Amino acid sequence: MSDIAAYVDGLGLVDHHCHGVVSADLDLAGFEGLATESSWPSPFGGSNFDTPFGVAVRALCAPLLDLPKHSSGAAYVARRSELGPEEVNRRLLGATGIDTYIIETGVGGSELLGAAEIGAATGAAHREVHRLEVIAERLLEQVGGGDEFVTRLTDRLDESAAVAVGFKSVVAYRHGLDFDPARPGLADVRRAADAVVARRTDGARVRLTDETIIRHLLWEAVDRRRPLQFHVGYGDSDIDLYRCDPSRMTEFIRRTVGTGTAITLLHCYPFQREAAFLAQVYPHVYLDTGAAVNYTGFGSAQVVRESLELAPFNKVLFSTDAYGLPELYLCGSLLWRRAVTRIFSAWVDADEMGAGDAVRYLDLIASGNAQNVYADV
Repeated sequence: MSDIAAYVDGLGLVDHHCHGVVSADLDLAGFEGLATESSWPSPFGGSNFDTPFGVAVRALCAPLLDLPKHSSGAAYVARRSELGPEEVNRRLLGATGIDTYIIETGVGGSELLGAAEIGAATGAAHREVHRLEVIAERLLEQVGGGDEFVTRLTDRLDESAAVAVGFKSVVAYRHGLDFDPARPGLADVRRAADAVVARRTDGARVRLTDETIIRHLLWEAVDRRRPLQFHVGYGDSDIDLYRCDPSRMTEFIRRTVGTGTAITLLHCYPFQREAAFLAQVYPHVYLDTGAAVNYTGFGSAQVVRESLELAPFNKVLFSTDAYGLPELYLCGSLLWRRAVTRIFSAWVDADEMGAGDAVRYLDLIASGNAQNVYADV
């Protein structure tokens, strides 16, 4: 196990799905709000430091801020404020071993460090993934109707594809993964866009929930042959979890075989086995355990193990899905390293897998598969 552990500790990672981190100081309430997917504070005086992720923060991050392991949440946040956000980000991001950040830019605002700023702070490479729904929403706020929307959307997606290494959809949030897999006709898309524009209120942001427009976005993204990321499973209170099972989009996956577009399934909990099945059966499907690793804390080895039961080793990716907190980057990377060390060491120690194969598979999951999926990474 020591040999595998040393090798895993030295692996450079490609985080193929993540977000910006806060650039401002956080008080206790601010930190706790970013340490959960819930939209509400913990009831009855509870704390998000008393969750699997909170325990991991106090065990893994506290020593990097010069605190004893398992310090209280209040002491941790106080020390964060003493050091300041720039130093906290430097220490925690610098300890992840992430060589390349592929940052999805569709969530957050000026309070977050963007892709270029994270790259500058860490010295790591950075790329962008663009969220399809945000591209459409910004356009629907500007156009006069459906004809203009359809025409201008083509240019917007072409411009995005020229600079981003992939697209992402949150259809799981806005509708569910049980969407109609058929490509909608342009007349239907124009009518749907007309309806959105007619309901638009001056100065209000558009939130796209129309299934027809979202399906149009998905197929337009497929046409551009960029990797297409889907949020799957675990997420915030906007989702209906049962509709986020990736097997519900099997027919869409089936229809996109041979298009040249890779489909990457993000997070997947508690559907990591369903996602692994899809990755085994369909040649263009990949998966990660992303946010699930962070939020299951030291229990995450089981989630990672289940994702590796069926999926080919060249179809599994690494990500943190970190948003807001550099702690999510650090815990996501360290918990993943612990998980794969235990899993692959057990296989090698039992002579169920050769050590050379283990090293090869670990290289693929840590970075090689992402480099194969995403151009110029």
